[in-house]
Amino acid sequence: MARIYDPYDDYTTPSSFLPEDSAVKNAAKSPTATKAAQATEDAYYTQPVGITGKTQAQLDALANARETAATIRGASTTMTSRVDPATGKVITTPKGTVLPVNPANPVTPNKPGGVTTYTATDGTPFTDAQAYATYQASLNAGATNKALMAQQAKAAEEARLQDRQSAYDLLYNEFSKYGLGTLVEGIKDLIQKNVSPSEFAIALQNTDAYKQRFAANQDRIKQGLRALTPAEYIGLEDQYQNIMRNYGLPSSYYSKDTMGTQAGFNKFIANDVSAAELEDRIATAQKRVINADVNVKDALRQFYPDITDADILAYTLDPSNALENIKRKVTAAEIGGAALGQGLGTNVNRAEELAKYGITKAQAQQGYGQIGEFLPTAEKLGDIYSKQGLGAYDQSTAESEVFGTAGAAEAARKRKKLTQLEQAQFGGQAGTSQSALDRGRQGSF
Repeated sequence: MARIYDPYDDYTTPSSFLPEDSAVKNAAKSPTATKAAQATEDAYYTQPVGITGKTQAQLDALANARETAATIRGASTTMTSRVDPATGKVITTPKGTVLPVNPANPVTPNKPGGVTTYTATDGTPFTDAQAYATYQASLNAGATNKALMAQQAKAAEEARLQDRQSAYDLLYNEFSKYGLGTLVEGIKDLIQKNVSPSEFAIALQNTDAYKQRFAANQDRIKQGLRALTPAEYIGLEDQYQNIMRNYGLPSSYYSKDTMGTQAGFNKFIANDVSAAELEDRIATAQKRVINADVNVKDALRQFYPDITDADILAYTLDPSNALENIKRKVTAAEIGGAALGQGLGTNVNRAEELAKYGITKAQAQQGYGQIGEFLPTAEKLGDIYSKQGLGAYDQSTAESEVFGTAGAAEAARKRKKLTQLEQAQFGGQAGTSQSALDRGRQGSF
């Protein structure tokens, strides 16, 4: 039967022949002590112990081997070990290569430490041939499993590589729809690396080409806005371009470079300018200024010298100029233009004040049309009757009355008194005829 020394039994004879005994340590003190220590050491390596037939040195080495084997069995989850009875060496094998020792088997007392047998699951002891065959079969199975695991690992890696290739293909095809396939080519080498599909998008966003193409996203993030996806970014650019084309703007306002970028568009996106706002800006510039009558343009130049004819559109499209501020200036210019159209004076403060009251271009044209009719007469009468405590009736007074601003009631009272005086002097009696002031006031608001 196949037998080995039982690793769970200890030899009962401890070492009593230690080479480092005190006699050895004191060997230099006397020749006699030196000779005795030498004899003790020789006996440790040469004198058999009892009936074991082995020296104490051999027994100690075997005990150390058993302790090492036991440590391996207790600590390792993949290996087991035993002590070879012929050589005393520790032999390790993968766990499961041989059946465990059956502690119920009888111990042969004439062997040092006892022996035990390996048995099959039915309790039948193994012969040497069976034990060896079992051992070899387990080794072969381990080799087969190792080869199978290597094949499975290779197949898994190929599958992961295919997944990464698919992720790259998806990104490339998506970006190619917008003519941006070259942006993705810079990360193609990541397919050969252990990069998951979800990391492709992150790697792409970190490339210089991506940052340059979608540069406005960095400015958006700094302003607390979220970054747009490539599809949102490009879709917004397309809307900008279509609006500018529809309004007949020169191509220099919307033409793109080889990467598909347009500096003006980046400014719009960075400042969160929607397509609707862009169209509002263009319409304000074109319809209300560029295509307006000369009086509006003259008033705009007079009120706001920093806005010249050459850059009215550029000023309007600059996102740093708030749209509401632009509209305020244009409305003031329209009001001032209506005054100029009637040969009246105007200034930016009065025009902006009327704009705050909600006066529109149409209302300004109607109101200044009325003022232009009666103001010369009212001013003349005001001069004539100024000694009666009425005071002057000038353009500012007329604007207050006609447009309903502060002092409108007092202005109306003053003109009414002038009308009565005019009728009394030129009509024979007050209220008997319609004066020039009354005719000019008809239809006012």
